[in-house]
Amino acid sequence: MTSVYDFRANTLQGTEISLSDFKGRVMLVVNTASKCGFTSQYKGLELLHEKYEAEGLSVLGFPCNQFGQQEPGGAQEIGQFCQSNYGVSFPMFAKIDVNGANAHPLYRFLTREKRGLLGTANIKWNFTKFLIDRAGRVFARYSPLKKPEALNATITSLL
Repeated sequence: MTSVYDFRANTLQGTEISLSDFKGRVMLVVNTASKCGFTSQYKGLELLHEKYEAEGLSVLGFPCNQFGQQEPGGAQEIGQFCQSNYGVSFPMFAKIDVNGANAHPLYRFLTREKRGLLGTANIKWNFTKFLIDRAGRVFARYSPLKKPEALNATITSLL
């Protein structure tokens, strides 16, 4: 059986990381963009990271340019933007596709495990969130409208 721990992804710095490195932690996996109406959610994501990292939460950001071309920059530009505007200190990964033929295998898995509204698989927009429990199971999927700070109670229940 496939689990979230079976996948690998490259960081913005180009280092390949296995998601098994996060085994035993709660993960919040989010597709991000720098020029989106939801970009300010970086602030809430960083606050969750700061508040719960020591208790076992890992926020993982995956930039994506598939929605309105809202993540046009390269790795260095994305990293600089996240750091200088939102103080992002959680892991940010290389830009990926989350839908279609070139979708990252992790996102193919996530969207199979937790469907969206009306049972749809495809990610509809930037800042869709997947919450993974400590056993590596996809616990929940949240639309971009769900702000990170609204996840506090659910995250603490999983920690």
